[in-house]
Amino acid sequence: MATTEAPIAPTPTMGSHRGRQAVSGVVAALAALGASELVAGLLTDVPSLLESVGTFVIDTVPPGVKDAAIGIFGTNDKTALLVGSVLVIAGIGAVVGLLTARWMGWAVIAFAAFGLAGALSALRIPDASPWGVWVAASIAALVGIVVLIGLLRLGISAVDAGTDKGRRAFILAAGSVVALAALAFAGGRLIADRARRMLAGRDDVVLPAATETVAAPPARASFQVEGLSPLVTPNADFYRIDTALTVPRVDLSTWRLGFTGMVDRPFEIEFTDLIEMPLAERHVTIACVSNEVGGNLIGTAKWMGVPLPALLERAGMQPGATQIVGRSVDGFTVGFPTEAALDGRDALVAVGMNGEPLPFEHGFPARLIVAGLYGYVSATKWLTEVELTSWDAFDAYWVPRGWSKEAPIKTQSRIDVPVDGATIRPGQRTIAGVAWAPTRGISGVEVRVDGGQWQPAELAAELADTTWRQWRMPWEATPGAHSIMVRATDGNGDAQTDEVAPPAPDGATGYHSVVVSVE
Repeated sequence: MATTEAPIAPTPTMGSHRGRQAVSGVVAALAALGASELVAGLLTDVPSLLESVGTFVIDTVPPGVKDAAIGIFGTNDKTALLVGSVLVIAGIGAVVGLLTARWMGWAVIAFAAFGLAGALSALRIPDASPWGVWVAASIAALVGIVVLIGLLRLGISAVDAGTDKGRRAFILAAGSVVALAALAFAGGRLIADRARRMLAGRDDVVLPAATETVAAPPARASFQVEGLSPLVTPNADFYRIDTALTVPRVDLSTWRLGFTGMVDRPFEIEFTDLIEMPLAERHVTIACVSNEVGGNLIGTAKWMGVPLPALLERAGMQPGATQIVGRSVDGFTVGFPTEAALDGRDALVAVGMNGEPLPFEHGFPARLIVAGLYGYVSATKWLTEVELTSWDAFDAYWVPRGWSKEAPIKTQSRIDVPVDGATIRPGQRTIAGVAWAPTRGISGVEVRVDGGQWQPAELAAELADTTWRQWRMPWEATPGAHSIMVRATDGNGDAQTDEVAPPAPDGATGYHSVVVSVE
């Protein structure tokens, strides 16, 4: 009589064994990551392998993915990418742990691939030391292999022993490795950050007084409304959106700014010589093209720098030089029409921001500021080269990725007070916000409540036509839910469009609105 053999039911021991295998892989991956960060910290010319891979991802993902990340995480998009990368590496480590338990060769293959991916990504970084990169990658791979095989053998011994003592030994070993990996990771990043700050020399920079100064903003240019964006954005609160996963630390002793391309007199200038040129102060509002309607990827600062026309005159532009290309030390590029630097608008090679040298995050030692253009076509941070070329000869970083080549900042307005979703008390309240149309200025702002008539808002005094302008309007808030909408008119008399469009390819449009409850 034929019989069927019942399948063997998994036992708790078998399940816990697989669990230890996965844990071993996760711990080994974290150990390799920690080792790579520590080596990168100790060797100043070796970039972080983790950040190098992240930079490669930023450079290669479709623009829609980048927009989605900024939309979800805002200025924390890079932190989210790093955290997500660590989680992905941990997940891959778990799979590698399960595979290696069947064949030890998987440990070598997986971590060799880990090191190779990190090395190839790091070698794309300008000025990275090739030998240092390979040393970091090799150490990371070796640490991962040794930890994984060691933990797997310890885990097998614990299962075979079948005692609490064996399990505790495994947990203690895994926990110790994770702790050491965390210390190596944090220590490496801390050492690297401090070393690069010292190398950059920003703390030793004393900017001279500007030849052309701007007066302090008058009191009538600001409304005292709680929650309203300040007229000038503090450096610590200024938005940061760029492609640099790690902030470049430029060595001032070797940094040079070159003017090249279609010029009669190409030249390079050191930082000390740059700041000895006549410096000008300018209040300018800059914005990221990824800013959604009502978003906060915009800010106003008092910039100080050398007027770009003076530097272009020194270089001697040739006929046909219709595009200015700005290059960053990390390879990022922008491109804008030459006329934008020569038509009288504020255009600077900026070295100062709100009374201090540029913060590292905002482009130290020098960056481009061109009023009226979105940052992706004009505001090169960590600037190292300005090239003159023709308009058709070169497409900057974001243009092949689907963004418009020309990108003037569009007229926009935003409600800061009350915030969307707020619950407020009935009575006399203030609706307030900011509006901007850099180089054109703002001539009017109107507010509509619950689909009623548009009502003119009061405008604060204009600081400059290159900056945003505060506005406010009194409102008698009655119980219930209310919708509030705003629109602006620029200094040319052109009204903000109500057509709703996403940021891509040349900036979001539409009216900003909020819904509040009055109780």
